[in-house]
Amino acid sequence: MKNIFLIAIFALSLNGFAQNTKTKKASNLETITLGGGCYWCVEAVYENLDGVKSVVSGFSGGKVANPTYEEVCTGTTGHAEVVQITYDKTKTDINEIFQVFFTVHDPTTLNRQGADVGTQYRSVIFYKNAEQKNAAESIIAELNKAKVYNSPIVTKVEPFKAFYKAEDYHQNYYANNKNQPYCKMVIQPKIEKFEKVFKDKLKKK
Repeated sequence: MKNIFLIAIFALSLNGFAQNTKTKKASNLETITLGGGCYWCVEAVYENLDGVKSVVSGFSGGKVANPTYEEVCTGTTGHAEVVQITYDKTKTDINEIFQVFFTVHDPTTLNRQGADVGTQYRSVIFYKNAEQKNAAESIIAELNKAKVYNSPIVTKVEPFKAFYKAEDYHQNYYANNKNQPYCKMVIQPKIEKFEKVFKDKLKKK
């Protein structure tokens, strides 16, 4: 009877340990939502950053629930193309996430990135807490002060309200369509720039 009791206690302890480990791992994860032009480009870059657990393409900042890609493309829903990034805070942090963000897109062009023009391609950070808000405002101030760009940064810093996942064919677009002209001409150069600047921060393949 004593052995059965000890086994039961040990089983409960193991279960508690597993739950605590699971909770600890979950507490290390954080999510940030960013818009830096076409989400295919931004998604492809962050997929390669060590510490990033997932990148989902979708829409935020609009006034219509569950918009379709076609609706967002009209520019009438108010949404921006964004990526929702979930990352492990023990491997990367919000400052590094923002460093990548301001390296791989042009934050000085209003409602456009290259040939992609419209409010859906605006540069925007949707923060979920005070830490993200302060970090975003701080890096923007530093970049402007250092005059890293020839023009002032127009990136908006706004509170997160909702995220709507884009259709399945938009997810992992670059990985699934590497031979398409847009992927070769627009996305690939961004990835190459990212890999050059953040070569020590790449996921091991």
